[in-house]
Amino acid sequence: MSPSLARAAAAAPVLSAALDPRIPLGKPLPSLWSSRKRDLPLSTRARRRAEHVVVIGSGLAGAAVAASLSELGHRVTCLCFQDSPRRAHSVAAQGGINACKNYQNDGDSVERLFLDTLKGGDYRSREANVYRLAELSVDIIDQCVAQGVPFAREYAGHLANRSFGGALVARTFYARGITGQQLLLGAYQALSKQVAAGGVRLLPRREMLDLIVHDGRARGVIARDLVTGELEAHVADAVVLASGGYANVFQLSTNAQGSNATAVMRAYQRGAAFANPCFVQFHPTCLPPSGEHQGKLLLMSEALRNDGRIWVPSLAGDARRPDAIGEAERDYYLERLYPRYGNLAPRDMASRAAKARCDEGRGVGPLGRGVYLDLRDAVRREGEAVLEERYGNLLEMYRRAVGQEPLQVPMLIYPAAHYSMGGLWVDYDLMSTLPGLFVIGEANFSDHGANRLGASALLQGLADGYFIAPLTLSGYLASSERVALTAQASSVQGALREVERRTRRLLAVRGRQSALQFHVRLGELLWSGCGLSRNAAGLTRTLQLVQELNLEFWRDVNVPDGASELNQELERAGRVADFLTLGELMCRDAIERRESAGCHFREEYQTPSGEGRRDDAQQAHVAAWFFTADDAPPRVAREPLVFNHVVPTERNYR
Repeated sequence: MSPSLARAAAAAPVLSAALDPRIPLGKPLPSLWSSRKRDLPLSTRARRRAEHVVVIGSGLAGAAVAASLSELGHRVTCLCFQDSPRRAHSVAAQGGINACKNYQNDGDSVERLFLDTLKGGDYRSREANVYRLAELSVDIIDQCVAQGVPFAREYAGHLANRSFGGALVARTFYARGITGQQLLLGAYQALSKQVAAGGVRLLPRREMLDLIVHDGRARGVIARDLVTGELEAHVADAVVLASGGYANVFQLSTNAQGSNATAVMRAYQRGAAFANPCFVQFHPTCLPPSGEHQGKLLLMSEALRNDGRIWVPSLAGDARRPDAIGEAERDYYLERLYPRYGNLAPRDMASRAAKARCDEGRGVGPLGRGVYLDLRDAVRREGEAVLEERYGNLLEMYRRAVGQEPLQVPMLIYPAAHYSMGGLWVDYDLMSTLPGLFVIGEANFSDHGANRLGASALLQGLADGYFIAPLTLSGYLASSERVALTAQASSVQGALREVERRTRRLLAVRGRQSALQFHVRLGELLWSGCGLSRNAAGLTRTLQLVQELNLEFWRDVNVPDGASELNQELERAGRVADFLTLGELMCRDAIERRESAGCHFREEYQTPSGEGRRDDAQQAHVAAWFFTADDAPPRVAREPLVFNHVVPTERNYR
């Protein structure tokens, strides 16, 4: 190992200073958010008109916060990665959004959604944040209905609900299998109204490449025009990151190919702590990989687990067609392992169970990396017409992708990297460790712990964007002295020079391998060493291999010239460089977390029945990592998780 690698592999020093989540003290849990709202400083609309906020991202969280801040009177610049906010990755969410309205009268409540979310995340999230999320869920549905979101309805006209993994009640509101698209259109309408009114300046095809930090506060961003290649400095009084998750670090994931970690990694390198980076969820209901040149994986909604039964052949190596395998020769393993929840077991457990069956040689499909999701019993019970109405576009997606009829032949599914529970650390106000930098939606770590309940991603994005960040950010600006900053300031020009330096460095390598080749190799390393299951030896080895791959990248990546023009290879190379740094951070975090919790399954820490074993005495914390230097290990600080309202128990779904 080279000296630089040896330094980078050293144990991470621990910060002594505690992270302050800024949760209101001495208040009962149900009144925390109302208490915080009451205490937030206010300012006049005339002052708010002079305050400028830059929002990075125009998906569900970004569009919602940009529109809401503008309605409060702030001037907003929203940088859209795509050509239109309608193409944000939020559009890919299929199955629904959780809310504890209890329309089914099956016992749901704010308290139950709170408890389900805490338990689903294996007690690795803050009580205060999770309770607020449950509390706001009821308002979000009203907001979306008022915007015209066409939620499914029962025959009598009432909003319909279905169940998702990790819950025994039906609390998921849905619009067939295009819920994310419909919610995004609602947020896009709100954003478009503010654009037309002049309150929001929407700039499409922009990518944030650096964060401007002035006097210790976030004061803007450096962005690249992805069409012309021109660099732009956007100076502001505060910054909101709503740039999504980082599951594409695995290369093959359910995320859109353009989804990346550059915005959060640049904020991390500028001083914002990165929390729990090893917490990445694998979705159990995706199409299996079909070849070595695949660019992404296709998600089939978890909603299908309401009616589909998941099984594999009982005998290893059984290559018969599914209709030739009798009922007695099938292993409905989720129903066997988790009889209370059955096929609606939480995502992390369902994913590990699928991988275990395939590792035993009982996987199905061309590569042996698949299990069956069988709708046969539902067809017999309810008929094809009912299922077509319920899941129509999902079934059509499967038909087009696979060329089979899912109502007649069992669907092939397999786990895939899907959602990032880790992200930039934020306090109760959703502000990072850098004052003035607010982080919302999947870009932060705040609400889901070590495993996100299905249908809660849309919930968090809208709660953060519509109901939390607009108020807390406005309160931050009201309590801060506004200091003028121009594009000529040294902090702004320094950030511009750093982006130019990084670009020149990428172009100067002139190696032999494409950035995609490095990305594929990184994904394979992380899948095998820091994926669905991990162990100390494998993580240590993977960390070393990722570090070596990072050094090789900067020696041998090939990026064609063209910094000041459309150059998608340059863009990809920059994103892969950030994924390599993130991959190291994920391995470090997984090594330091000496327990199993949710998606983080350390093979050394499991119960006799094969489930994860937490260590609440030593590991009940948020691990927040601080950047030090490119060739030095990061420092870690730990925020203790204190449970006053619940007692963490074994996460039992049997």
